[in-house]
Order: sequence, then C-alpha cells, then structure tokens
Amino acid sequence: MPTASQSPNALPLYVQISELLIRDIAAGRLIDGERLPPERDMAEELGISIGTLRKALADLTEKGLLERIQGSGNYIRQGGTQASVYAMFRLELLSGGGLPRADILTVDRMAKPGELPTFGTSNEGTRIRRLRYLNDVMIAVEEIWLDGNAGVVKRDLLSDSLYRYYQKQLGFWISHAEDRVTIGALPDWTPEAFQKPAGTLTGYIERYSWADRPEAVEYSRTWFDTDRAHYVQRLK
Repeated sequence: MPTASQSPNALPLYVQISELLIRDIAAGRLIDGERLPPERDMAEELGISIGTLRKALADLTEKGLLERIQGSGNYIRQGGTQASVYAMFRLELLSGGGLPRADILTVDRMAKPGELPTFGTSNEGTRIRRLRYLNDVMIAVEEIWLDGNAGVVKRDLLSDSLYRYYQKQLGFWISHAEDRVTIGALPDWTPEAFQKPAGTLTGYIERYSWADRPEAVEYSRTWFDTDRAHYVQRLK
C-alpha cells in the first residue's frame, strides 16, 4: 500500500485511506470476504496512526463495504454503497486502483480563449493546470476550466479533489459528467518532470461536467500516460 500524502492540498488522512480502499474494492484488488491485515500492520505500512486507520475503517463500515468482527478482524463486503470523493475519476493504474492526488501548477482567472468549446454562462473562467498521480506514480497532466459564474477559486484552499472543493467552498456539487476519450498530443506546457515530452501522442479525455444548471459548469482535458494508467468505466 502507498504511504498516505500529507501535502498541503491533500485530503484528510482518513479520507485518503478510505478512498484508497474503495478504489481497490471497485478494481477487484480487494474481493468480497477478504480479511484485511491486522490494523497495527496496516497503520505501519501506511505511515499513519491506529486512530486514523480506525476512522477510515469506520467510514467503510458505514458505507457497507467492511464488516468488523470483534476478535476476528476486518472483512471486505461487496454490495455496499461506493460513494466516493473520486467516484468520477476514471483513471487507474494498469494493475488497478490507485489513490489519486495532484500537484497544482497554475491557477489563473482569465477570459475564455476562443479555442475552448462553449460551456457555462460567463465569458471568464478559472484555468487550473495540474499534474496527476495515482499513489506515487505520475500518470497525467490536466487542464480544468471552471465557469467564471461558478465562484472564485482560491489556490491555497484547493484540495486534491476539485469536486470536494466545489462542494465545500463554492456550494455546488457535480451531478454528472460526459467523457470523450481518444488520443491527443501532450500540450506545450507539459512539465519536464512528466515522463513524456510535449507533442507526444497519448491518451486524451475531454470532460464536460454539470451541477444544477442546464449549462456545463466545467470543461476539462486530461492527457494520460498509457504506459502507466488506463481509463476504466464500470457498468452496473
């Protein structure tokens, strides 16, 4: 298991652990009836306290994804609600799952450039550029545009999950999204730290996201390294 992140924009530690386990359950890396390692061993491997781990496990229990049997251990239970901060994050490691996190590159409010498709109700938007990781593996660069009428984005308050930020700080939540997956060339602003240089063809996702209005409130584009991650959509 990866070590939980304690970066300034990271989610609370117990949420990170809960999300990691939810994604591993969804990916089939943890199966129904599987017994988790002893709590002390899990906490040590994750680099967190027993109290933080138990808070994460309590969250999973509440969601019906874990059964805690006194004197026996903690057992995965399929079929519960998989309500997740990252429910709409479709990229996974090639081996499945992986905890998403992000490094913010830039946050700028500006007039929407003519190249963008039509979305929202304002001529302005906030552009957020980020590097994306699964566990500690760098897997994507992304550019998110939030419509100017959706609110003011404060960089110092952003978390790894933008949808959580929208709900906690701007008072709306993303109800549904549409993805268009193809291939595309990495943009010219791709950081040197990324494994592939600008212009390289790789996986490409365009997403339109809606809140409570007819117009999409957000438009994003993500370029992902197909040698390290793949796009997964599970139908139920």
